[in-house]
Amino acid sequence: MTLGFASPWLLWLLALVPVLYLLPRWAGRRPRPPALRYADTSLTMTGARPWRLIALGLMTPLRLLVLALMIFALARPQSGQALEFVTGEGVDIALALDISGSMGTLDLGTQDRLEAAKEAIGSFIDERRHDRIGLVVFAESAFLQSPPTLDHDVLSRQVTEVGLARAIGIPDGTAIGLGLANAANMLKDSDSASKVVILLTDGVNNSGELDPLTAATAAAALGIRVYTIGVGRPGLVPVRRGSEGQIVYQQSELDEESLRQIADITGARYFRATDEDSLENIYEEINQLEKSEFEVFSFSRNQELAAWLLVPALALLLVEMGSVRTFLRRIP
Repeated sequence: MTLGFASPWLLWLLALVPVLYLLPRWAGRRPRPPALRYADTSLTMTGARPWRLIALGLMTPLRLLVLALMIFALARPQSGQALEFVTGEGVDIALALDISGSMGTLDLGTQDRLEAAKEAIGSFIDERRHDRIGLVVFAESAFLQSPPTLDHDVLSRQVTEVGLARAIGIPDGTAIGLGLANAANMLKDSDSASKVVILLTDGVNNSGELDPLTAATAAAALGIRVYTIGVGRPGLVPVRRGSEGQIVYQQSELDEESLRQIADITGARYFRATDEDSLENIYEEINQLEKSEFEVFSFSRNQELAAWLLVPALALLLVEMGSVRTFLRRIP
């Protein structure tokens, strides 16, 4: 439910209300209480202010309130309910994310590799509004973090909570084959015409009993395209070690050839990210390559609310007119 105005520019007329209230004072014409033209002064002897004078002093604010209500009514306040109908078919996507210790390497910029990947993935999820997306994380073994879902708020929170293997108490390692197999298994029963795995890693397959190329062949047989992303700069890179976050330098290892073969086998592409910006750009490019075919029809149903303002405005106007012509009438 939304509230708005069909002609909001008319609300500028409300600026006249305080001007009309202050104008007599600016002009030096202060209102004077009504006086009777006869010499009986007994009415002035009481210390209490006559209630008629108080009521008469309220007439000007009452008129201004009526004016304000009428301006709001002229602006046509409306309550609307936006409705959206979506037709078409989306892409079922499985994200496979490496959480091995080397993903704590500080070579992409202001963040380590894992944090940069999580940020890029979060932006990618935001762009895939109508797609079911799931998440698999892998180190020495692979774990299903989230099945494919349209609840992207929950998925984004789960991505944010992902940590390095040692931080969440699981054995370190890089089981690329198992990570890919778990992601493909997540999509094997999907009815979507387009099924995609996006696998991100910074290392070499050194754990698990499944070879990455065997997993890629199985994924291709299921009609799944696997985009692979290799993360990290070549050469010596700074890595945070231990509970105190000590920085040590080690050689960066990335099996680019295997990642390229995985992508080729499944009819997709391999990408290399060496900084935060290139990682963001890679997910954006994949977003463009895997477009969902949707038609979105939106319309809103509005209800006019002006009557809710005009009726009380009319009632207050009748009260004011009736008062000044009866018990608040001035005697000349």
